[in-house]
Amino acid sequence: MFLTEALPSWTSNRLQRLSARPKRYVVDPALAAALLRVDGPGVLRDGDLVGRLLDTFVVSQLRAELPVARSRPRLYHVREEHGRHEIDLLAELGGGNVVALEVKATASPARHDARHLLWLRDRLQDRFAAGIVLHTGPRPFDLDDRIRAVPICALWGCKLEGSASPGLAP
Repeated sequence: MFLTEALPSWTSNRLQRLSARPKRYVVDPALAAALLRVDGPGVLRDGDLVGRLLDTFVVSQLRAELPVARSRPRLYHVREEHGRHEIDLLAELGGGNVVALEVKATASPARHDARHLLWLRDRLQDRFAAGIVLHTGPRPFDLDDRIRAVPICALWGCKLEGSASPGLAP
């Protein structure tokens, strides 16, 4: 019935000890909430659940965009075997370059929220095109070299506060 989908794990010869297990998602976060028998206020009372449903929502939105994307990226997740480093999404672009994404249920992410992106950037060096911390706030801003905090609404090309152009472009 296609209620769940597996996001494969990403592998690289530049990194060791990566988990090979896929990450499973319920394809629709509203369906996930219904299966958990939780309503809006119930979700908001549980910070962990908010984060998980927000992550599921972002993955479902990005998956819908893949077939029309020019570069035909493939989505993965990254996790070290013992969970020391984990990245919600990694889009592998042509030529082996990657864009890594973290989804945070906060309106004001800090550099600490990008710690796994920093780790990946430092390991991949030139293959790391960008890191993005998707958040619930109103404006984009830089967190570090090639790592940017961007509102989730940028997935739909909304006009961002303090930005002349819509979307994920810096």
